[in-house]
Formats: sequence, C-alpha cells, structure tokens
Amino acid sequence: MQYAELGRTGLRVSRLCLGTMNFGPRTDEAESHAIMDRALELGINFFDTADRYGVPTASGQTESIIGRWFAQGERRERVVLATKVYGVMGKGVNDRGNSAYHLRRACRASLDRLQTDHIDLYQMHHVDLGWIPPHQRDYLGEGIEFYDPPHLRPGAQWTEIWQAMEQLVMSGQISYVGSSNFAAWNIVEANEKAAARGFLGLVSEQSTYSLARRHVELEVIPACRAYGVGLICYSPLGGGMLAGGVGEADEGRRAELRLSDRQREQVAAYEGLCRDLGEEPANVALAWLLHNPVVTAPIIGPRTMEQLEGAVRALEIELPDDVLRRLDEIFPGPGGEAPMAYAW
Repeated sequence: MQYAELGRTGLRVSRLCLGTMNFGPRTDEAESHAIMDRALELGINFFDTADRYGVPTASGQTESIIGRWFAQGERRERVVLATKVYGVMGKGVNDRGNSAYHLRRACRASLDRLQTDHIDLYQMHHVDLGWIPPHQRDYLGEGIEFYDPPHLRPGAQWTEIWQAMEQLVMSGQISYVGSSNFAAWNIVEANEKAAARGFLGLVSEQSTYSLARRHVELEVIPACRAYGVGLICYSPLGGGMLAGGVGEADEGRRAELRLSDRQREQVAAYEGLCRDLGEEPANVALAWLLHNPVVTAPIIGPRTMEQLEGAVRALEIELPDDVLRRLDEIFPGPGGEAPMAYAW
C-alpha cells in the first residue's frame, strides 16, 4: 500500500480511501464489516463517511455500522477516520448547516454513532450558503420558512465556523478540518480567515473528480496546490461510467446510468483502450487520478468484497505519456487551469 501526507499535515493516509456510502442502503452490515476488515488487511487506513449516509433508510445508519465495527476491538487506532457535517439531520430549523450550534451537536452525535472519542478529519460537506439543498428539503419539518436579513450574508460566517472548529480541536473531539464541494474561492477565503486566527484551517477538499468530470482542474486543483490542501476524489468512476461493462450491469450505479450518444462513444473508446492495456477500466480510471500529485486519494466505494480487492490493482498501474494523451483525447478536460484554459 502507498501512503501520502494529507495536504500540508504530517498525517499519512493510504492512497486509496475506503468510502462507506453503500454501507446500509446497498451493503448489509455483515458484509460491510467484512469489507472494512479486508481493507485493513490490504493496508487501507483511510475511511470516509458522513453523518447523513444511510438515507433513504435512515440518516446516521452508516456511521452506526462503522461504530459497531469499532466496538469489536483493535480497530479504531488503525484507522484515520473522516466524516462530514452540514446536511439536514432532523426536522428542527438548526438541524443542519455549519453554525457553531449545529457543529457542536452534530459532532457529538457522530462520535456517539461511531463509538469513538475523536474524529480525525471533520469535513464540512458543503459551504454554508444559508439554503437547503433541494434533495434534503423533504427532511425538514412542515411549515418552516427562512428569513434572511438583507444586510447580512446568509449562512454561517468563517469567524463563527473557525471558533467552533477550534473548540472541537482543543477538546480533542477532532484533529483536522476538511471541506467538500467547495469552490476554489471558498477554499481561499476559508484558509485566509483561519490563518488570520493562527489556526491550521482546511487541510483537504473532497470534490467529484474523474476522467469524465474534470472541471476542478480549472480552479479547485490550483487552489489546493497553492494552499497545501490535499484533494480527495469522490465518484472517481464517474458514477459508474468508467467502471466497465456499462449497459450490462443489473445492479449498482452502472445499472442506473443514462448515457448520451457522445458518452457512449467515449465509453466504447475508453474500454477499447483498457482492453489494449490489459487492465480493468475501473483501475485505469483510479490510476489516472493517482498520477496527479495534488490528489491524496480517490475514494473507492465498494458494494462487494470483489470490488474492494480489484481496486488495489490501480496502485500498480503506470500510465505512459502516450496513454495519458489518448485519455485526454477521449475525455478532454477544460483545457488546463484558469484563465489559460479560456484566455491567454
């Protein structure tokens, strides 16, 4: 197993991160525990979850599954544990967001579900803009309306957020703070505000990034490089598009894909290239991410033991320059970093 420092910290994490979003909704508890056991055996020490994982069955279900696994003993101190906060977790008006009120309560609830006394990487699942994501509105109570004073910017501000995070660090409940789904300017603002307080700030950003979705190359990746922020990539297989056998699967995300004619052409060309290389498409997609020095780890989210075992092969794949050029031809990115991607 390969290990990398997480951003500008001295913390070393495996270059494959075990994503747990399938635990509960798609993978039962016994199989989830077996996958985590095998991940440790393979040297994967970086586990990612979130307080909301488990929906639509129940928010918190995935953290609870992990907590019962920790409770079996001799596991917690072998894992760098990352979870997330922000999403709607109840019907109350403050059961969401990044306010100090919610951060304190949500952290305590996550610790209880995870059956641990500390979280290694506490990630804000979204920048707080004072709004409710459309897919989470149904979880709030009925008749709730928000009023935003016109002279104030909606959402928790960085002074409040960093004060709350500092308290969580000082109390030993969390070690590091990360972000997820942040824009480049959010990363810059957050870390400038943290630096002004003498606080470490964001050490990682978790973004969707794959051959099929390369928009973070414009500004997020340059911001991460400039501020020493490690990039953790979710949906590294493009929602199943790069997993191989698209159109043949009868379960999982591949079975739910609806591709355009252009995307089907891309997938056909990509899978042909992978056959020429003698490698599984999913592993080539992971290897492509791993060749980017800003990437700390792609998140693999196995539903089965077979998927977990197969992903480790990606660490051994080296992609020569001609293959990288061919991948760029099949899945052209935004043209490089801003502003050169669209201007001189």
